[in-house]
Amino acid sequence: MNKIALLSGATAILTALSVPAFAQTEISTGADAAGVSEVDDRITDIEDDVIDSFDRSADADRFGPADRRQGLFGSMSLQYSGSTGNSDSQDLAIAGRVSYNQAPFAQSVGLAIEFGENDNGDKDKEEVSAIYDAQYYFNDRFYAFALGRFEIDSLVDGVADYAGDDASDELSDLRRDGFLGFGPGYRVINNDTTTWRIQAGVGVRYTQTGAQHLADDSETETGYIASSRFYHQINDMMFVTNDTDYLGSSDADDVITNELGLNFKMSDQLATRVSYTTEYQENREIRTDNTLGVAVVYGF
Repeated sequence: MNKIALLSGATAILTALSVPAFAQTEISTGADAAGVSEVDDRITDIEDDVIDSFDRSADADRFGPADRRQGLFGSMSLQYSGSTGNSDSQDLAIAGRVSYNQAPFAQSVGLAIEFGENDNGDKDKEEVSAIYDAQYYFNDRFYAFALGRFEIDSLVDGVADYAGDDASDELSDLRRDGFLGFGPGYRVINNDTTTWRIQAGVGVRYTQTGAQHLADDSETETGYIASSRFYHQINDMMFVTNDTDYLGSSDADDVITNELGLNFKMSDQLATRVSYTTEYQENREIRTDNTLGVAVVYGF
């Protein structure tokens, strides 16, 4: 099946704007000392956010697994910084993702580990996060999925360790938060110009607050998930997307999000994406939040 390449111009622009991770340590001699590199890094972060926005809107999985890379592959990264002198601090971040695709079965595992110490040498971050994603395709339209997430914040122990800590936050914040869900999915429409897939399933959520940690307790509840992904090509220069997600459980508030996006490739130099996101959360004072987003990329 032919793929729609409406963002080819935007991709070329973004590629030109991107800087290889290890190409250089500063944009010019003295830039680090003058603070120029710090601003340049922030510019790169903004560009990366725009790239992510365009990549998500293009929905690489809309046609299924036909062109997926096969076999085992992945990446790992590590970042460390430490300082001594007027302050003693350390920060360590490790992240990695491993994927394994074979014929109709695709799965990936991601892991992030972050440790940090503040200027006084006290721990200010100790977090571990892991994700799991899998799909098994029975045919071009029908598939099964599994989604998993688990996060640990070891500094949430229910005890206010420092004068600035809020004891109530320590008791209510989550020390552990995990979710595992699975179910069927179906591609209702799957052609060159329009794709629409829906999926729904049941899951289990595990949580432990700081107060529950002190009491050696935790909570496990049944959760429900449902998602819809719609893509339609209007013409060679424009396509529209609509993404809807629902997350509910037996005890926690239901959450519904919907993002409507309109994407333009105005020319080989200019691409624009306009999105409107609505988030509904049950039982809060103002249940609905709305966000308008605009991403523009121009290359010359």
